[in-house]
Amino acid sequence: MSADGCDDLRKWQCDCSGRAECRNDAYDNGSGHQETISSVSDVSVADPRLEGRAVRRVVYDEAALAAKCRELGNEITAAYPDGDLLVLGLLKGSFIFVSDLVRQVHRPLAVDFLVASSYGDAMVSSGNVRLLYDPETTLEGKHILLVEDIVDSGRTLERLVKLLSERNPASLDICALLHKHIATELSHPVRFVGFDAPDEFLVGYGLDHAERFRHVPYIASLL
Repeated sequence: MSADGCDDLRKWQCDCSGRAECRNDAYDNGSGHQETISSVSDVSVADPRLEGRAVRRVVYDEAALAAKCRELGNEITAAYPDGDLLVLGLLKGSFIFVSDLVRQVHRPLAVDFLVASSYGDAMVSSGNVRLLYDPETTLEGKHILLVEDIVDSGRTLERLVKLLSERNPASLDICALLHKHIATELSHPVRFVGFDAPDEFLVGYGLDHAERFRHVPYIASLL
């Protein structure tokens, strides 16, 4: 598709000089069927927020992310008909997702956050999980929904689930915007999943590389 054929939402992604080509690619997400993803060449040229960094493609655009938050919000609303619901966002990556998600949950809830670190400046999890902030809210007797931006190795989530379980919540579930299905170290099931993500290094919509690109409003794959 030429740049002139792109819709208004994605016009900024297309280089009007013809250098950028908008198209759809498909990949096998591991469940036996293919999932379509947006793909844009030379996105780093078109979007100054990427600071010139080369990206492989835009994996999920703004419209897809907004639609998924609405879908997950409806699922969560139905899953918790009563009781105290506490949404715990795992910082820093989940902060945009949490803010969009909770506005689509149509029942009372409270919001708090956890801070853990396992990446640093690397593109691969270091294996050293550090807990930097503990929620101030009482967890006992509440339905805890732990919200994560992306499930990768599962190492951080596994540690957090064990920690939170010791505080006697009424229930403890995980909601992840992205799931790579390579979480060999996570024994707890992920109840709510937005997208089955490709096994690539993704940035934007809260996800970062060395604290950059969190504010990009779509999710792209770094080269």
